[in-house]
Amino acid sequence: MRREFRVAGFGGQGVILSGYIVGKAATLYGGQHAVLTQSYGPEARGGACSAEVVIDDTPVDYPLVSRPDCLVILSHEAYSRFRDSLAPGGFLLVDTAVAGSVLADEAARGTAALHGIPATEIAERLGRRIVANIVMLGFWTAVTGYVSRAAMEEAVRTSVPPKTVDLNLAAFRAGYEHAGVMEAAA
Repeated sequence: MRREFRVAGFGGQGVILSGYIVGKAATLYGGQHAVLTQSYGPEARGGACSAEVVIDDTPVDYPLVSRPDCLVILSHEAYSRFRDSLAPGGFLLVDTAVAGSVLADEAARGTAALHGIPATEIAERLGRRIVANIVMLGFWTAVTGYVSRAAMEEAVRTSVPPKTVDLNLAAFRAGYEHAGVMEAAA
């Protein structure tokens, strides 16, 4: 079953690393096939940035994402640029700390699969704002189920600098658990 995933924000948020981790988890630790493509502006930090991953049970015959089943938004600019590409009924995951106004727009649209998480705020509570992308990956894993938790945790463990493994795994778990808290509250 083909699933298309796009994460978008700006340079310096770990957008490309997020896509890499998802693809690695799906292929090396999840027994699936995946292809990663990426796009970023010429700026080292602050420019528009996105990563797209196609995940499938069979070899991926077309690597480009056209209508993502899941769109992860890490900035308001990313929302403006990519919102209309989301497949009908797809998941829209938003970091409310940096793009909170998106929730009101989507509520007005009646988006059913809309999920907000204060990923940046959670990362700051863990001591490093820079792991907000990993918080979001934990949340994404719990909400979508595209890749198993164990596969994602192993991909995080083997993709980040050794000195940051514990912090990144804590960030992943915080995002994953946030989805459970939301579900219990609903």
